[in-house]
Amino acid sequence: MQYLAIIIITFISGVIGTGLGGVIGAVLKRDSNKIVSLLLSFAAGIMLAVVCFDLMSEPIEMMREGKLDWSTPLIVVAAVIVGYGVVYLLNYAIDKRTNHEVKHIDENHPSTADDLDELIHSNHYESHKNNKSNLFVAGLVMMTAIALHNLPEGMVIGASYAITPNIVANLFSGSGFIMAIVIGLHNIPEGMAVSVPLISGGMGKVKAILLTALSGLPTVFGALIGFALGGINEIMLTLSLGFASGAMLYVVFGELLPESILMWKSKLPALSLFIGVLAGFLLVMF
Repeated sequence: MQYLAIIIITFISGVIGTGLGGVIGAVLKRDSNKIVSLLLSFAAGIMLAVVCFDLMSEPIEMMREGKLDWSTPLIVVAAVIVGYGVVYLLNYAIDKRTNHEVKHIDENHPSTADDLDELIHSNHYESHKNNKSNLFVAGLVMMTAIALHNLPEGMVIGASYAITPNIVANLFSGSGFIMAIVIGLHNIPEGMAVSVPLISGGMGKVKAILLTALSGLPTVFGALIGFALGGINEIMLTLSLGFASGAMLYVVFGELLPESILMWKSKLPALSLFIGVLAGFLLVMF
């Protein structure tokens, strides 16, 4: 029953959230960089607050209760570094193999994506839309890039629910539910960025929306992994929370924040981040 509850909540956050973005992209066929920038930085602020004030602090609380020993902070730091490093290296590998194929990206271009199309490599898809022999591979690259974002995001949701007592009764409360909402909101602009190039490449709207929604499915798998590992024992819970936190910190600091600032070069994204951190703190505390 617990796993079913996890699947339902992450399906809504990952698949429905991304699919909703796909619908918006299909209807509008464009997005507003300013709105997306504020949405991403606000979501990043809440993610940062939940990771720092809840996920990474939970093992310390267990240490103070005598369930873990003095080495706990070191284990948390090591797991965070591993989580951050794994997602960084996977993203780096994809960027290295695909960026040179897109004319817009060169030595004079920011090393961090300044558009959602770059972040999920839909620009790579666009560059191959007239070459059917390479179109499938380009689409696979785009879906893989999205999976790299959604899998660790799902792990954060699962790990958060692993520290939630009586999950079924508390499915719509606590840090797990907070992260599910925030990640669902964050998936909307991602879904927009996926559906627009698919449709402009000649794909039907319904098919594009369905594929966009399916790209959020790794969120469910990530949540199941995070929840299963966290339920083994205190050490595995600590490792799961640390790895998921590190992966999410890469998403926040390596993608969402630089991207939101490059999309709208003003102080408002930073203000949106600040508000997001405060909102996340209040959500965790209450």
